[in-house]
Amino acid sequence: MSGVPPRVEIRNASKAFGGVKALEAVSFELRAGEVVGLLGHNGAGKSTLVRALSGAEPIDSGQILVDGAQVTLGHPRDARAAGIETLYQDLALAEPLDVVANLYLGREIVSWFWRLDEDAMERDGSAVLARVNPELVQLRSPVRVLSGGQRQAVAFARALLFDARVLVLDEPTAALGPAETAAVASAIGRLRDEGLAILVVSHDLHDVFELADRVVVMRRGRVVSEGLTSETTRDEVLRSMIAGS
Repeated sequence: MSGVPPRVEIRNASKAFGGVKALEAVSFELRAGEVVGLLGHNGAGKSTLVRALSGAEPIDSGQILVDGAQVTLGHPRDARAAGIETLYQDLALAEPLDVVANLYLGREIVSWFWRLDEDAMERDGSAVLARVNPELVQLRSPVRVLSGGQRQAVAFARALLFDARVLVLDEPTAALGPAETAAVASAIGRLRDEGLAILVVSHDLHDVFELADRVVVMRRGRVVSEGLTSETTRDEVLRSMIAGS
């Protein structure tokens, strides 16, 4: 929409570790209702950028803007306050606990005399899960018995309960089978349609072309190409990943 600022805009972000430049003048944007795929081989700078957006590794210079306002992401709580949630490959789920307990871990709803309001958590948790995966109804099952795709849905729902407007997904389909990958893709599509801005970080060309509206390629700490997935090819993106052209 014309005149509406990007949900997240990164301007000339740089980060060095000693003499190694992990990020060098990185600039790109994420818009509401869009999935952007971030591609690059090992050492491209993807992980450093993810840590910067999550508040775990502040940038040395440059700017990060959310809805047009500059933010300082010096701690994960800063990212969460800005509406940015990062989901890593391990998902950080407590496997022995059930789905509801994982959704509300550390921020449980309590009623009189500090008793857990299990009914409220199950009701609200079910509603947010339905936005991600309507077929996931095993709210009282331990997370350890769920499939990989179902675990991803729980992690997505937990982020929504934190009022996330931006999701940063680190290799969301890694080690998943075709059916589970399809379930994750469906969940990502639903959240995009709700207006979330989603960054999918991956090294897998196939996954990114299936999931993303736009692709950004990094190499040696820099953005070397960017474009709509509908207007580029896998070969062009692969050349960018390998040669930076």
